[in-house]
Amino acid sequence: MFSVGIDVGGTKVAGALVNEDGAIIRSRVVPTPAQDAQALEDAIVELSLELSAGESVAGIGIAAAGFIDAAQSTVYYAPNINWRNEPLRAKVEARTQLPVVVDNDANAAGWAEYRYGAGKMFTHMTMLTIGTGVGGAIVTDGRLFRGGFGAGAEIGHLVVEAGGLPCGCGQNGCIEQYGSGRALLRFANEQADDPVNGGALAAARGADGQVSADSLKELLAALDPGALAALATLGDWLGRACASLAAVLDPQVFVFGGGVALAGEHLLEPIRRSYLKHMPAAGFHPEAEFRVAQMLNDAGVIGAADLVRLQSDATRAIGR
Repeated sequence: MFSVGIDVGGTKVAGALVNEDGAIIRSRVVPTPAQDAQALEDAIVELSLELSAGESVAGIGIAAAGFIDAAQSTVYYAPNINWRNEPLRAKVEARTQLPVVVDNDANAAGWAEYRYGAGKMFTHMTMLTIGTGVGGAIVTDGRLFRGGFGAGAEIGHLVVEAGGLPCGCGQNGCIEQYGSGRALLRFANEQADDPVNGGALAAARGADGQVSADSLKELLAALDPGALAALATLGDWLGRACASLAAVLDPQVFVFGGGVALAGEHLLEPIRRSYLKHMPAAGFHPEAEFRVAQMLNDAGVIGAADLVRLQSDATRAIGR
């Protein structure tokens, strides 16, 4: 049976009809009317109905950046969208007459990796998405962890540096300030001042005196020593975070998604090295594997679609 996955971002809403193997049958992307809650609801409903037309579907899974309640129903708060205590599931169900599940976008992406991607062969997986910020998803014993109020797995706000840099969450020293794409740019600009390896980075500075994300991407692809040194600094901080997470969660595998993860082993190697350095009982504890995510930009829609399918299957099993 098919299901529909909707991934609501700050600039675009991606939708797909997905089969039971996690394959996308058809898809469409529309702009996000982020400041108009009614227009955004309309866009989600219209996209869902268009994608499901003529098919038997299990339901609609919606992934959104923000805090979602434990019932996978209400969006408490979405930082880039005008949703505040939005009863999204009830509204979309009423208009589509289909079952709906609402979940955090990182949870949906992590679930897709667990079911069909880099975490497929494991039962305990921790995923970190390295983008503008740091997102997270946790699977324990084959189940997605959401926490008592539905807002768990906010890995980006794990404190790694007491009294460190201020974070948008109101605290200081969160891994988001040291392990994100923004942090990587900061490390690159600092590295540009290095007299030994910073030459190419310094030359790439724009009129504003800063190295741009595009320039850094090009230098990483060219394996520039200064760019790789900045990436290694990022990896060191992420490895520290993973060591602390391992002490609590004991995952079999860490999966890294987001644009920065495209650096592959150049990112994983410094993460792994730092993880082993900071890991409690190092040398006497099984070591987790480190992998790059495989689902890329489709992870949100595939994960959301699978989550609503699983709920539909469970509902039917109870009804038998």
